[in-house]
Amino acid sequence: MNKTYKIKQFMKKFFLFLILFIAVVSVYGQRGVRRTAVRKSAVVSRQRTVRKKVSPKSSQKRSGDITVTVNGVSFKMIKVKGGTFTMGATEEQGSDTYSDELPTHRVTLSDYYIGQTEVTQTLWKAVMGKNPSELKGSNRPVENVSWDDCQTFIRKLNRLTGRKFRLPTEAEWEYAARGGNKSRGYKYSGSNSLGAVAWYAENSGDTTHEVKTRQPNELGIYDMSGNVVEWCNDWFDENYYAQSPASNPKGPSSGPYHLARGGGWGFDARSCRVVYRDGDKDDLRCSGFGLRLAL
Repeated sequence: MNKTYKIKQFMKKFFLFLILFIAVVSVYGQRGVRRTAVRKSAVVSRQRTVRKKVSPKSSQKRSGDITVTVNGVSFKMIKVKGGTFTMGATEEQGSDTYSDELPTHRVTLSDYYIGQTEVTQTLWKAVMGKNPSELKGSNRPVENVSWDDCQTFIRKLNRLTGRKFRLPTEAEWEYAARGGNKSRGYKYSGSNSLGAVAWYAENSGDTTHEVKTRQPNELGIYDMSGNVVEWCNDWFDENYYAQSPASNPKGPSSGPYHLARGGGWGFDARSCRVVYRDGDKDDLRCSGFGLRLAL
């Protein structure tokens, strides 16, 4: 009996120890699993945090473009990285050159923004309250606006947005039309084949067309050749290139009229080249002239 009792007591203690051991192992095992899960969760969380922080920065660094909204109408401004280029009738222009496109000269520009498209009739109406265009279409470029009208539009746009929009200088216009620091040396803005990038006399059907319906140029800008002629900020002087400053030229201090660039829906191919210089009196209104914004 005494021996049997001792065996029973031993077995009882053994089972108690075994149960305690299993309980302890189970608790520490769960803690280990939880610690592993927490570590995995923390790693995933950190990865997500890194992705959230890096992605917007890389996107902004990649483009730098800005979108502006005024009275419910949005438009995009393309950032043009400054650089140095040869302005005027360079070699690719061939025999189409006019005398006021010479001499070629080196120009250095600072960074700036330029409109991805010509100002549309929708945008003009959102700012001015009415649409003066003869060739109606909400997403077509506004036309029948004089240089003076453009200044009124820009002043009102600046009051509404708090920004400092303006017309591009002639040098800024040409640099952007050529594709900026991504230029491939095309004769027209974005191609040596005018029909691919422009609405002009041969394909327009004697009217304007919606913006962004031809191919863009190297900077992603549309219609810098064709559709409507675009007013610039500079006065016109046919001999200005011989005396132009090398850095951020702004044109002569006065002149008979203001410059316009790019050719339009009624113009021939020669007048849609990236170097072609045009212009007219400040109060001229016609269905061939519109504008593109700079900032």
